[in-house]
Amino acid sequence: MMAYLQLTEQGAAALFDPRPAAAQATELTPREWSIAYMARKDGLGSIRPDTRLARFFRMIFGIARTNPLSDRRLEALRRMAVLTWHHGFNVASSEIRDFLAAGYSERQYEMLVSRIRAEGLAQGRKAVR
Repeated sequence: MMAYLQLTEQGAAALFDPRPAAAQATELTPREWSIAYMARKDGLGSIRPDTRLARFFRMIFGIARTNPLSDRRLEALRRMAVLTWHHGFNVASSEIRDFLAAGYSERQYEMLVSRIRAEGLAQGRKAVR
């Protein structure tokens, strides 16, 4: 005997949504907010790929490099936070896609950018647009 699964449009979308259930959350956890705030001190160089030339200059001038986080999802959040602290809403769409692909929702992205922008404006930072 064969069994069939009847799916409505909403049920099918939820069943075949490639993002995990956590990605549909609308809030960031306190741990995630702490990573976003710590990213304020990270420069744009912390998210660029490590090249031989960069390693050479770090060795010569003693510049420390911020290591990426071991959790891929949290590293995507840190990258987005660094870009947002430096560029505000002016972030490349490929970076936003990577952030969403890591399991975050569009609402979480909007909340992150809005809060970072508000913090930057409250502190009088010019770099945040």
